[in-house]
Amino acid sequence: MTDPAGSGQTPSADSGPATEQFTAREKHACPACGGQAEWNPGKQLLVCPFCGVESPYVDYKAGGDVAELDLIKMLRDLPEEQRGWDTARHSVQCQSCRAVMVFDPAKVGKNCDFCGSPALVDYEELQSPIRPRSLLPFRISQTDVRDRMKRWYAGRWFAPNAFKDKSLVDQLHGLYVPYWTFDARVHCEWQADSGTYYYTTETYRDNKGRTQTRRVRHVRWTPAAGAIDHFFDDEPVPGTRGVDPGLLRQVEPFPTQEVVPYDTAFLSGFVVERYQINLEDAAAASVEQMHNTLMALCGQQVPGDTHRNLRIQPSFSEQTFKHTLVPIWLLSYTYGAKTFHVVANGYTGEIAGRYPKSFWKIAMVVLMVLIVVLVFIAVQ
Repeated sequence: MTDPAGSGQTPSADSGPATEQFTAREKHACPACGGQAEWNPGKQLLVCPFCGVESPYVDYKAGGDVAELDLIKMLRDLPEEQRGWDTARHSVQCQSCRAVMVFDPAKVGKNCDFCGSPALVDYEELQSPIRPRSLLPFRISQTDVRDRMKRWYAGRWFAPNAFKDKSLVDQLHGLYVPYWTFDARVHCEWQADSGTYYYTTETYRDNKGRTQTRRVRHVRWTPAAGAIDHFFDDEPVPGTRGVDPGLLRQVEPFPTQEVVPYDTAFLSGFVVERYQINLEDAAAASVEQMHNTLMALCGQQVPGDTHRNLRIQPSFSEQTFKHTLVPIWLLSYTYGAKTFHVVANGYTGEIAGRYPKSFWKIAMVVLMVLIVVLVFIAVQ
């Protein structure tokens, strides 16, 4: 990719292997028994799973100081100390969905957290990832998400009745998925053809030979030009391929103003996915997203009633980025021969998903529509 600032250089950045996960292992000791405490989204506290003692995480501060990193500098020269997770791990790849997961080497009998398949084989890691600098902690508890998903199921009218009877929420997993966010200041000049409507009256004969008049709209085109200044703040690009990006977009936004500095206290007990979209590709995707937004913003600036041939020349500066982790609850299930996903935003509770559809219910609706159309035609 040519760097977004327009320097013409083609930087080399971390390419990374396929989607990768690990389960956080750094210990945050329970003050009572010394066991490993885990972050509880519902209580917003560290809770010991052994003795139940609750303890606040003293360094937790929503919206804490998270540094923005210079994008161009990072793309050119990524230091080794910014790579890796500082954690011993064993990598496996799912032979069903191809996700790569990393977990405690002592753990055995693990199934894929994305599709549930037990078909896992050893995977050789190719390159260490860029370490995240921030994360958005889970706020919605698993119990709350289960209730929300049950209500979501109940509202899927086209789903087969047998599907609604399944206890699919029992397969719910809490995951932290990687996101890249980008800031940029943009000065954007534009040119377009501005259209102004005007009307004339024409006469014509209808099919019965009668003379009629009608108002006809025309467009008068004139050249127009201008410029806008805009600041993009935390333009999001998902770094995952393990979760459907279309579903992630539906449960956005993840409130970036609430992120905290990266700390494994929030990760204990959850699976963390390693990014598959690397920094260079994510930066290119963010520029494309910004370009689409700028087209819309510049289009609003064109005078007149309509426009055509809009052309923009954006100039980017002050480009920075963050690599952050965001919380989701993921339900993966197989119905028939297909695998479906339901995703819930672990901070806001917003839900999006895909589900099987009953052929008979769809056919019934089509038949009812046809009957209504035929009745309407008959009474005309």
